Amino acid sequence: MTDAPLLLALHSCSETFGVAVSDHQGRCDVATFADGRGLSNTLITRVESVLPRERWRDLAGVAVATGPGGFTGTRLSVVLARTLAQQLGCPLLGVSSYALMAARLQPSLPAAQQALPFWICRELPRRGIVAGQYQAADDAMVELQAPHLLPPEQQVAPALDASDDVAPDVERLLMLLQSMHAAGEPMPWQGVLPLYPTSPVGPV
Repeated sequence: MTDAPLLLALHSCSETFGVAVSDHQGRCDVATFADGRGLSNTLITRVESVLPRERWRDLAGVAVATGPGGFTGTRLSVVLARTLAQQLGCPLLGVSSYALMAARLQPSLPAAQQALPFWICRELPRRGIVAGQYQAADDAMVELQAPHLLPPEQQVAPALDASDDVAPDVERLLMLLQSMHAAGEPMPWQGVLPLYPTSPVGPV
């Protein structure tokens, strides 16, 4: 029997940092840490607590939530994920935090709207509403429009409020990586960038 690939998923788009690892036996380990803005001091230590540093060289793929989220927190995990993928020459999957929560929130829609496109929205004080559009299709969740700042005059419906729950979302991110890795998808690291819908500073 061939060993399963060692895969790592990171999610730091909220005050809670999530890490998920799938090991060579196919076992999944998920951990969350309420580090908030202190993540800049604890990021590496938290990842090491789930996946020891000496095993990083064996990674066959990495995934990261790209935002929307806190500017610093999101940037930290994306930079780490890009660095690992670049140095190890392994695939990197980037998925928006709204796309990850879409599968979790979609069942709360009325039955008549379950198959329709829907929006996930978050109102940010003094900045406006950040929203992305999604649709369930063939047991998958498709991101029709990535999260972006809505024009003040635009109304969207049906709409669900964004709701952070990092543990199931980082586990879903890991499962998406497992699926795409098994399918042989290339997933180049160069295109994975943090998503800042309201920031004047472009991604780096």
